[in-house]
Amino acid sequence: MAGTNRDNPMIAEGPAVILVEPQLGENIGMVARAMANFGLSELRLVTPRDGWPSEKARAAASKADHVIDGVVVFDDLPSALTDLNFVVATTARPRDGFKPVRGPVESGRQLHARHAGGQRVGIMFGRERFGLSNEEISLADEIVTFPVNPAFASLNIAQAVLLMSYEWMKSGLESETDTAFSGPELTPASKEHLHGFLDHLEAALDVRGYFRPPSKKPKMLDNVRAVLTRPGFTVKEIKLLRGILSSLDYFSPKQPRGSAYPDRKAMADRIIHGEGDAGNDVNE
Repeated sequence: MAGTNRDNPMIAEGPAVILVEPQLGENIGMVARAMANFGLSELRLVTPRDGWPSEKARAAASKADHVIDGVVVFDDLPSALTDLNFVVATTARPRDGFKPVRGPVESGRQLHARHAGGQRVGIMFGRERFGLSNEEISLADEIVTFPVNPAFASLNIAQAVLLMSYEWMKSGLESETDTAFSGPELTPASKEHLHGFLDHLEAALDVRGYFRPPSKKPKMLDNVRAVLTRPGFTVKEIKLLRGILSSLDYFSPKQPRGSAYPDRKAMADRIIHGEGDAGNDVNE
């Protein structure tokens, strides 16, 4: 699977995910996949409609077999919660009652803090069609709800599990802005590299009559330099640009790369290395 590396250690801990009367095996499988993506592994099912085990669930889990293999089925919700110390119930609808209501970010942090303190915690999700009943929510300690469009608030069960699983993993990072991998270390180009590129570009543009009329060259050159000094190029980027410019400047269909060493290129190299008469006009 794309993005999967079996050489990395498998993270498999955290809250139990409790699905109350899930209907489709495919949805259970997608829940398992979402859990595995973010390091959760304990999946509990309360009277799944189509029974268990389910080959459709395993197929939809996309290799999250460790979650599927560890599924435990319960006959009722209280039995599924017995060994847990703290449970949150997810819902998209306002509920009457006295339970605290939190968003997913705050709830994820609290679950992580309780888990780190040795408590067994769980997250309860309802049916695909109508979610959790008030009686079922009464068995939870708190309610978590997502900031969704109030006119279209219903989430697919796997989507809801994915959101809470993501908040769980994020809350456990040293910094919540951490990512799984980063881009390469880039060294900013020195002014020597940048000015060399700009000088080469000026010479190439001169040869092709870009600065017209000549009296406007200083202003036009200022504009070119202003545009190209703004991005903050790295050394590799300057070398790439120099390569592109050299190809356009020194070679042509009549004198393609590999056919010979262009006179202008030879002259430019001699000047760069302090050889020859630096006063010679390389633009001729």
